[in-house]
Amino acid sequence: MWLLLAFLSAALLGFYDAFKKKSLRDNAVLPVLFLNTAFSSLIFLPFILISAFTPALNGTMFEVPVVGWEVHKFIIVKSFIVLSSWIFGYFGMKHLPLTIVGPINATRPVMVLVGAMLIFGERLNLYQWIGVMLAILSFFMLSRSGKKEGIDFKHNKWIYFIVLAAITGAISGLYDKYLMKQFNPMVVQSWYNVYQVFIMCPIILLLWYPKRKESTPFRWDWTIILISVFLSAADFAYFYALSYEDSMISIVSMVRRGSVVVSFLFGALFFREKNLKSKAVDLILVLIGMFFLYLGSK
Repeated sequence: MWLLLAFLSAALLGFYDAFKKKSLRDNAVLPVLFLNTAFSSLIFLPFILISAFTPALNGTMFEVPVVGWEVHKFIIVKSFIVLSSWIFGYFGMKHLPLTIVGPINATRPVMVLVGAMLIFGERLNLYQWIGVMLAILSFFMLSRSGKKEGIDFKHNKWIYFIVLAAITGAISGLYDKYLMKQFNPMVVQSWYNVYQVFIMCPIILLLWYPKRKESTPFRWDWTIILISVFLSAADFAYFYALSYEDSMISIVSMVRRGSVVVSFLFGALFFREKNLKSKAVDLILVLIGMFFLYLGSK
C-alpha cells in the first residue's frame, strides 16, 4: 500500500512542479511562495479546528490529534527545512527550464541514500552504487545540454539554487522518516504548513515588500491555488506512505522523483522548451538509475 501511495504522490508532484513553473513565469517569487503556504494552511486549518473542538474526525485518517510543545518543536524544525528548500527551489525554477530543473531534482534519492549511509550507518549494495553512478553521470550530461541554452552549470547561480533545494529536500526526506516513526502524519503536515505562514510573514515584510518596485512585480495567477492543492495532496500521500512500519525512505524518495516524467512532459508540450532530445537521454539515465536503486533496496 505504501508503494502505491508513493507513486500517487509522484504523479501529483509532477503537476505541482508544472503549475509552480507557470505561476513563477515573469512573477515575483516570494509572494507566490507566501500564497502557496497560506493556501496550503487554509486547506488543513478546518481539519485542525474540527479535530480540536468536535469528535467528527475521531479515528479517521483526517484527524489531527491535539499535541503539546514536545511535538510542535520538531514540526517547527521541519517547517524551516522545507521552507529553505522551497525558497532555493522557487528562485531556481523561475530562472531555469523545467526540463533541467526536473532531472536535477530527480537526484534527491541519491542524496537520501548517501544521507542514510552517513547518518544511520546504512551501506550501499552493488545495485545502489550503480544507481548513484548513473545519477551522477546524468547530472554531468545535463550540464552539457544546459550549455546549448547558454546555461553554464559552474557559473550559473540558479543551478546552485536548485542543487541546494535538492540537498535541503533530501535532508527533509530523512527527517520525515524520523518524524513518521513517532508522530501522526496529519499533525506533521497540518502544522508545518501553518508554521510556514508565520515564518514567511517577516520574509515578505522585510525582504520583498520594501523593494517590490525595484524587482519583478507580483501578478495574480490562478495556478497559484493549484500549486497548494496538488502539493497538499502529494504530501498527504507521501506522509501516509512513510507512516507504514515496513516503508523505506530510500524507495519512497526514489519513486517520488518519478514526478520528473510528468514535469518533463509539461516542459516539452506546454512550455516549448529546447534541446529535448539530449535532455530526454539524460532523463532516461536518471530513470535507469532510479530503477537500480529500487533493485538494490528490495
